[in-house]
Amino acid sequence: MVQIHKKFNNDQVKDLLKHYVSKKIERKYLQEILGIKKRRFFHLLKEFKNDPEGFSICYSRNKPTRKISKDLEKNIKRELQMEKSLIENPNTPVKHYNYSYIKDILEQDYAQKVSLPTIIEHARRNNCYFPRAKRKVHDREVLTNYPGELIQHDSSHHQFSPYTADKWYLITSLDDFSRFILYAILVAKETSWEHILALE
Repeated sequence: MVQIHKKFNNDQVKDLLKHYVSKKIERKYLQEILGIKKRRFFHLLKEFKNDPEGFSICYSRNKPTRKISKDLEKNIKRELQMEKSLIENPNTPVKHYNYSYIKDILEQDYAQKVSLPTIIEHARRNNCYFPRAKRKVHDREVLTNYPGELIQHDSSHHQFSPYTADKWYLITSLDDFSRFILYAILVAKETSWEHILALE
């Protein structure tokens, strides 16, 4: 809904409604000027007719809008602590908080909707926040002239899932020109045969 008080002051809206009442301007033009629908227009008109002097487009909220339930607050804190345990675990490759993921988990697992800024605000309060470091300019030089000329092949060893105690090997093949990942697989044991399969 358009917030009229951000575009017009009381006197301006009063003047427009006066022109409508005195039949100097049609309703459809007023709606277009104010950016409101028919229902909203007649609601304002009724308020104006009931009390022309006291008419106001400003309003005050009865309840604070940023208040969330204790249950939701508890779940936000729980999910933030789970993220923190992953970040602090040297065996996992997780290095940053994923607040969007927490937002999705709250909706999927708890049927609770909350805004991203609210989650980040709670993260700050619970020592589960640090600003992302500015990324260094990617200065890796592309050595090739067309796709397929050079394939970069490598493996890394990490605990990729917090739900397993084991570390896994991630074997990848990357096209130098396009940066496209041609191959990726997680294996429990790194062998020459696994690399041969990757190269195939």
